[in-house]
Amino acid sequence: MSGLFGVVSRQNCTKTLFYGTDYHAHLGTEVAGLAVLGDFFRHRIHSIADTQFKSRFAEDMGDMSGNAGIGVISDSNTQPFLVSSRVGDFAIVTSGLVNNKDNLAAEMRSEGQSFSEVARGRINPTELVAKMIASGKSIPDGIRKVFARIEGSVTMLLLTREGIYAARDAHGRSPLVVGSADGAMAVASESCAFTNLGFEVTGYLAPGEVARLTPGEVETVVEGRDECRICAFLWIYTGYPASSYEGISVEAARERCGGRLAERDTVEADLVAGVPDSGTAHAIGYAMHSGLPFRRPLVKYTPGYGRSYTPPSQDVRDLVAKMKLIPVRDVIKGQRIVLCEDSIVRGTQLKNLTMKKLWDNGAAEVHVRPACPPLMFHCPYVLSTRSEEELAARRAIRALEGKDIEDVSAYTEAGSREYAEMVEWIRRDLGATTLAYLELGDMIKAIGLPPEKLCTYCWTGRTSQP
Repeated sequence: MSGLFGVVSRQNCTKTLFYGTDYHAHLGTEVAGLAVLGDFFRHRIHSIADTQFKSRFAEDMGDMSGNAGIGVISDSNTQPFLVSSRVGDFAIVTSGLVNNKDNLAAEMRSEGQSFSEVARGRINPTELVAKMIASGKSIPDGIRKVFARIEGSVTMLLLTREGIYAARDAHGRSPLVVGSADGAMAVASESCAFTNLGFEVTGYLAPGEVARLTPGEVETVVEGRDECRICAFLWIYTGYPASSYEGISVEAARERCGGRLAERDTVEADLVAGVPDSGTAHAIGYAMHSGLPFRRPLVKYTPGYGRSYTPPSQDVRDLVAKMKLIPVRDVIKGQRIVLCEDSIVRGTQLKNLTMKKLWDNGAAEVHVRPACPPLMFHCPYVLSTRSEEELAARRAIRALEGKDIEDVSAYTEAGSREYAEMVEWIRRDLGATTLAYLELGDMIKAIGLPPEKLCTYCWTGRTSQP
């Protein structure tokens, strides 16, 4: 998923825009962009594949000035996109997936539309969304058209001369939070972007809601929906620990996940640890509930290494995972370790890098405890899980069945024979002493939203619990 930030003020807002956007850097490693409106639109787009956002955009700060701006940390496509159209001039940034973009683009071409941002034969989804909005009678009408036509999920910010339009995707799978400070208004994917910038959270956009932000005011121009399917994986892994979604703290939810793991556990151990950084809060929750000491057998070397999950190249993901974690032999040697992890996606980094470092440094036992159920399905909404054939659970099922099978429902039911066989296969593959996943019901209770408000597709193949 990508991270979005926007701010509108009576004064120059570029410093706030710069730092507010940077607080979303954990959500993407490919490309970033800023757009500012002063006397006219200015925008900058840079690759951040080999450097940090702050370093790449620092020189642009002196060239950009305006009272309103939007920024994006993108997981894939180049943005922002600038448009001059019958509904006015605007800059746009988006987050999400448009699964039917090729069909929509073909239809628009047949009507005389053309596309300029085509990379490796693929349409830029932000350009597609921008052109769909421009075909509406107004910007709100165009956004309604996008929500009605796309398959997938799109959350967006539009910078216009009338203010910033913020639109949360129709099912609310991605969050948008609004904040205020001294007459300025801001909107962000991550609420943690507000804290150090002096903004107070004033509300969360509802699914499908479109709001216009002007200095000191937020006006709803398209009413939202009661139905919500926010991505549960935000609280497990993708969200930042200092953020809250729907008013629920990420850090606190992760601690509750760890507590529920400990609640069901009977293993005897000497210490509990988290795979840094995303497993840390889960491990703290486990330690608080179990009474085991929380220790750090693996320490993350923070400078220069981000999340190993987000880079698109597997070689780069593996290199980051290998280099960023440094084992502490004096903590590891001879110890029975409960190792909390946010999730097991492919499992190769956990097996070949993390586990190997623990065994090579003399661990007596390693009991792996992921803070969510086995991932089973590729996310079609916010790019939060990878292709199904890569997933550890699917590899286990393929090995057990001797082939790929379409109906995996028996393997998603904790307590079934198939589930137990799948978990045992993954345990052996990882080389763990024991392996026990957090069950879906416990994960939902730890998050604290009603099941029907959460999207749990990547575990169940359904958008919510029945």
